[in-house]
Amino acid sequence: MVFSSLIFLCIFLPIMIIGYYVLPKKCRNIFLLLGSLFFYAWGEPKYIYLMLASIVGNYLFGIVIHYSAVKENISLKKIVLAVTVVFNIGLLIYFKYFVLLVSTARDLFNENIVVPEIALPIGISFFTFQGMSYVIDVYRQDYMLKDDGTRYDLVQKNPINLALYISMFPQLIAGPIVRYGDIKDYLKDRKTSFDKFSQGIERFIVGLAKKVILANSLGEIADKIFNADVNYIGAKVAWIGIVFFTIQIYFDFSGYSDMAIGLGKMFGFEFMENFNYPYIAKSIGEHWRRWHISLSTWFKDYVYIPLGGNRKGNVYFNLFVVFLTTGIWHGAAWGYLVWGIWHGLFVLLERFLKGKFKNVKVPGFIGWAYTMLVIFIGFVIFKLEEIPPALEYLSVMFLIKRTDYTAFAPGFYLDRKVVFIFVISVLACLPWKEYFNSFATKNENNVLVKVFNTCPEIVLETIKRVILILLLALSFMFIVNSTYNPFIYFRF
Repeated sequence: MVFSSLIFLCIFLPIMIIGYYVLPKKCRNIFLLLGSLFFYAWGEPKYIYLMLASIVGNYLFGIVIHYSAVKENISLKKIVLAVTVVFNIGLLIYFKYFVLLVSTARDLFNENIVVPEIALPIGISFFTFQGMSYVIDVYRQDYMLKDDGTRYDLVQKNPINLALYISMFPQLIAGPIVRYGDIKDYLKDRKTSFDKFSQGIERFIVGLAKKVILANSLGEIADKIFNADVNYIGAKVAWIGIVFFTIQIYFDFSGYSDMAIGLGKMFGFEFMENFNYPYIAKSIGEHWRRWHISLSTWFKDYVYIPLGGNRKGNVYFNLFVVFLTTGIWHGAAWGYLVWGIWHGLFVLLERFLKGKFKNVKVPGFIGWAYTMLVIFIGFVIFKLEEIPPALEYLSVMFLIKRTDYTAFAPGFYLDRKVVFIFVISVLACLPWKEYFNSFATKNENNVLVKVFNTCPEIVLETIKRVILILLLALSFMFIVNSTYNPFIYFRF
């Protein structure tokens, strides 16, 4: 079940909202948990057992680590942490990477090895990382201080609350990856209000529009181009394909994150932001501080810092490992690993050059153009998943490989509707509110600024709500009239 499906929007979500607010507070966590397990079981019922195994395993590991710390049994504490990591990583290796490892071994050694058929459970990378981070935080006792300075134990002794943390349907399938300490207090007691619920609806509508209007419209064209014979598409069409895919994956994933954050607000939770206009970055390092922020934060806290960060060991090695594992996390294909390494190498290069040429400032446009070029090339590898077809596609893009015949010209893909949505998509990649605030600060006497500042708040709110209603209606029209509705990050 996806957020942009009619069954979710018209049946599941209304039932969850009505049931949640009708029930007394003490029953709400159980209701959300049952709804979340049903949501996960909708697509693959048999993998609900995998979800339950992850919940039970991480709950027990957390309890044992907590009591071993109370008894000051450091050896047992370390052993259980190691078992926790093996348990969670083992689930990922078996369900996500085992087929790739077996097929690679078969190809390398030319043996008649039978490659097993193992379906990939949706969202396994997200809920596995959440469960593992919870136990690690219990081990390290992160988030122990309250706002008033008092201490508390991080461990969750209520299995219902921990199960809800791992399986909560708004961010179960594609994040953002939520740290347990960030929502611990919400699991115990959370406040809902009309304003917060309204904010949640607004955020959800924006995310839905991003997904079904922008991402789906351009993604369908991108898929047609990438699925075509690369020998007959030409450089211009190849560039259209990768530019559209780059926009698609951003609005697909950020739209899902917006909907997840909005749903969280509807039920009283606050989830971290996952995107911050990544396509305005002027370096690859900055891009990764703006892209999939919850994953970047996870790898920083659980891989980069434990390796030594920038204080111990070789910082270049530590960064390389982070991007290597980031690529591996994304999927069971060599292209993902190369994509991670590709980005990692440029982060290392930027760090090296910054240390050597501290006083040299790169013009903003040059930095942005370089960053987008690296992103485009990386996403070709990401999209095609394997190296040979990616290199062939890139050779067409950069005119290394020329063809005498192209099946379709760019005009075949670029009708007026597509061009209009493309322009809107490009504009939506920019932080206009931030730009306007900066402009208003410097130009207080500007006519536009004065009109905006003197406009009654009720008028601005009315305009915003009208726009949101139109976006929602338009989103439903796109959903009803289209059969193309994938979520790219469901595979991860």
